[in-house]
Amino acid sequence: MTNPKPFLCGYVALVGKPNTGKSTLMNALVGEKLSITADRPQTTRHQILGIKTDEHSQCIFVDTPGIHQSQKKAINRYMNRAAHSVLEDVDIICCLLDVRHFNGDDVHILQKIQTVADKVGHVILVLNKIDQIEKAKILPVLQRVSETFPNVDIIPVSALKQENLQQLMIEIQRHLPEGVPHFPDDQLTDKPMRFIVEEIVREKLFRMLTQEIPYSLTVKVEHYKTEETIVRIAASIWVERKSQKGIVIGNRGSMLKKIGSEARRDIEKLVDNKVYLQLWVKVREDWSDDEASLASFGYSSDS
Repeated sequence: MTNPKPFLCGYVALVGKPNTGKSTLMNALVGEKLSITADRPQTTRHQILGIKTDEHSQCIFVDTPGIHQSQKKAINRYMNRAAHSVLEDVDIICCLLDVRHFNGDDVHILQKIQTVADKVGHVILVLNKIDQIEKAKILPVLQRVSETFPNVDIIPVSALKQENLQQLMIEIQRHLPEGVPHFPDDQLTDKPMRFIVEEIVREKLFRMLTQEIPYSLTVKVEHYKTEETIVRIAASIWVERKSQKGIVIGNRGSMLKKIGSEARRDIEKLVDNKVYLQLWVKVREDWSDDEASLASFGYSSDS
């Protein structure tokens, strides 16, 4: 009689500098859109779990904010703490590198990971966005990365095009520790729907607004009620300046209406029901550099 195959379960941190594709990768690996994405750095502000369970394993991915040098505002310090705090508390670290832009910021992050590598079960360097560079230019990057962090697994992928993700999953599962599942097999994330709605609205703001305005706003769901045939949601978009409020609302409310329409469509897919979404725009001066405001908006040390 053969021994049953042991169940594997562990936490896998996705870390790297901003805009390396961590959220896109987690969504692709889990098979659901759990983290918001935008072609701009510092879109992710919180740790978000994405849970992938199959017959023999449960991978608990931890999507993290991009590690960056700026400590100028309280929210920057919060995001860096959220990213660094997972490094010693996971079983595997997947460090994402943008194959097109390997630079000193990546070296700084790799050096930080090297200091905790002995406490982590395994480290994988994920060379992302290979679909956006000529194949001949990938090899020199691989050599530079190997020189910076020798004797480590390097796997080139395209999270966006889902290239080579099967090999990455095989490598991740190969290094998961034995253990019982931490979550039910049908659970995909640790975040409640209120949080996911806030993130969906914020994603639309990031995608539709220009320049620096998205970095000066946050979203807070004030009311969420599920009825038999509809989900009723009211949310506030908080900005830091009165001038920003007018831009978010747009001419005769056109921008706010567009943001609400796009967000409602995504929310309806998730809840599989009709959604009535109300959005308001409110001003709180310099909220992103105020610890009390950050806490009231959910940017706490355990979020």
